[in-house]
Amino acid sequence: MSKKRGLSVEEKRTRMMEIFFESKDVFQLKDIEKIAPKEKGITAMSVKEVLQSLVDDGMVDTDRIGTSNYFWAFPSKALHARERKLEELKKQLSEYSQKKESLQESIEKSKIGRQDTTERAALMKELAALRQKKDHLKSEIEKYKECDPDVVEEIRQANKVAKEAANRWTGVSLLTFLSSVLAPSLSINKFKRRNYHA
Repeated sequence: MSKKRGLSVEEKRTRMMEIFFESKDVFQLKDIEKIAPKEKGITAMSVKEVLQSLVDDGMVDTDRIGTSNYFWAFPSKALHARERKLEELKKQLSEYSQKKESLQESIEKSKIGRQDTTERAALMKELAALRQKKDHLKSEIEKYKECDPDVVEEIRQANKVAKEAANRWTGVSLLTFLSSVLAPSLSINKFKRRNYHA
């Protein structure tokens, strides 16, 4: 015996649309929850979910009147939606066809003067060799970059700033230590005033 297989989501959606198209009527959710399991074999648990997916996709219309939500879909709306989609797809096809023709023309134009000849093959080989040489020279330049005068000058400036900062901090630390140990001494205070409070 084979097990009874449940309906796929797409089958449920199709059967739900059949309810609307066959009756051409307006329903409340509770009505659809009664009809769908009996007539179309859609499980009651999934009716609301399937209906909501159809509403989200614009296949079923809904409106709230008072405290109730009403749902409807007519075959003419589905037909118009399909016609609009078809027109849209035809327009896209036309645009893509024009684009394809334009690209084909560009390809044909670019092929002119690029026929495989012995001269062209020799030039392509020479070009490849020159590109390889260029890459090799770039790597050589990279090796000697640290000897570049601009780079050396930047390093000197950075070292100078670092040295000044180190001297400033070690000088302040030394003066702080000396002034705490030898606070009454005037020579330290004079030195401090002269060098750091100018």
